[in-house]
Amino acid sequence: MKMGSKTAAVVVTYNRRELLKKCIKRLLEQTIPCDIYVIDNASADGTADMIRDEYVGSSLRYFNTGKNLGCSGGNEFGIREALKAGYEYIWTLDDDVIPERDSLEQLFRGGKALKGRWGVLSSVVKWKDGSICKANRQKKSLFTFVTDRELKKKKAVRVKMVSFASMLIRASVVRDVGLPKVEYFIWTDDYEYSGRVSRRYPVYVIPQSVVLHEMKRNRKHDLATEQGERIHRYKYLFRNDVDCYRDYGIAGWSYILLKDIGTSVRILMFSGADAGHRLRVVWSSFKKGLHFRPEVRYPDRSSDRV
Repeated sequence: MKMGSKTAAVVVTYNRRELLKKCIKRLLEQTIPCDIYVIDNASADGTADMIRDEYVGSSLRYFNTGKNLGCSGGNEFGIREALKAGYEYIWTLDDDVIPERDSLEQLFRGGKALKGRWGVLSSVVKWKDGSICKANRQKKSLFTFVTDRELKKKKAVRVKMVSFASMLIRASVVRDVGLPKVEYFIWTDDYEYSGRVSRRYPVYVIPQSVVLHEMKRNRKHDLATEQGERIHRYKYLFRNDVDCYRDYGIAGWSYILLKDIGTSVRILMFSGADAGHRLRVVWSSFKKGLHFRPEVRYPDRSSDRV
């Protein structure tokens, strides 16, 4: 059931209770009210108890997926539930993203200035020291990113791919282009989804809308320098990249190969004794990607209330 706003903020979480509390606090303080959908990927850190004890009677709905569906599965779950409830807009956020109090208002202001001609709007994502968060910088093309100079201007910047860290999506657009691909689990799911949208609708960054991403370090994911216990996660990145970028033809394949070859060179330069293992992750995942073709699923239009 829709609670009282035209916007549902979908926050996917997994074992980050304290960061989630900070995110929820700012969502409850938004200058334009939004209802909050917390999608819990079966956290084991007391998240469910915290929600039950502290947010009864608020504009928050809690869903426990029963297992870890990853970012892609959690967002698909939350967006689908928001559509069923009849929201006009879905605002996705990571659980370690802290929006400014006017982040949502500024997104809508930016959309109004564009005369409503948009499919997705994205916030500027900053790190704890005020610099642009490297992991969430929006893409203008397959090979180019939006610049600091562009993000400091007041004018909306048209882009091709943005992060789920703060993405405002029209419900009508979701019904047209479909839902995020569950099978991605983590990584590239946001680029695939926003890229899919951008083929039919304009996608923009709104510089006046700012959120803070409380990552431990301000860096992009790099298999060449990643800590050993996280290496296995990269199998999703290199597999998903193939599915995402091959849809862009020669340019997409060029991007995939240049990225994978570049990563391999960095591994040989910086990874030391376990370089062989890391190289196998890259190229075995690339090979799996050649056969990885998850379908685009669409909301059940018979049950979604428009």
